[in-house]
Amino acid sequence: MEQRLSMITLGVADLDASRHFYETLGWTRAGEEPGIVFFQLNGLVLGLYPRDALAEDAKLDPAGTGFGGIALAYNARSRSDVDAVLTEAARAGATILKPAEDVFWGGYSGYFADPDGHPWEVAWNPFWEITPEGYVRLGNQ
Repeated sequence: MEQRLSMITLGVADLDASRHFYETLGWTRAGEEPGIVFFQLNGLVLGLYPRDALAEDAKLDPAGTGFGGIALAYNARSRSDVDAVLTEAARAGATILKPAEDVFWGGYSGYFADPDGHPWEVAWNPFWEITPEGYVRLGNQ
C-alpha cells in the first residue's frame, strides 16, 4: 500500500446543514452528486455522507457516539491565523472545544467541532512548512 491518504468521509446527521457549514467556512463544493458532498482539497478529498448510510456501507452500527479516537487538523500559516480560523469556524456554527493556547510541543493550537461533533484541531507549528499550494511539509523532509 502506498503511503498516502486519498479521502476522508465524515458521517453527518444532516447533509444540507453540514454542506452549508463547510461552505460558510469558504470551502467550494466539487460537483453536484446526489446524496453526497465532495470538497476537493490539496491532494485529497473531503466527503460528507449521511451517517446511517456510511455505517451501513461499512457494515457498522450507526449508533456510535462520543469521541471516536480521531481528529482532523488544519495547519495555519501563522499563530494569528489560528485565532482567525477558530473565530471563522464559530461564526459558521462550530462549537469551540478548546480555545487556542500555547502547547507543549512549541506551537499554538485550539479545537472546534463541526455541527456533527467531528473535532478539528487548528494549529500553527513553527517547525513545519506550508507551501503556497497548502501542502504541509514536515521539518525533517
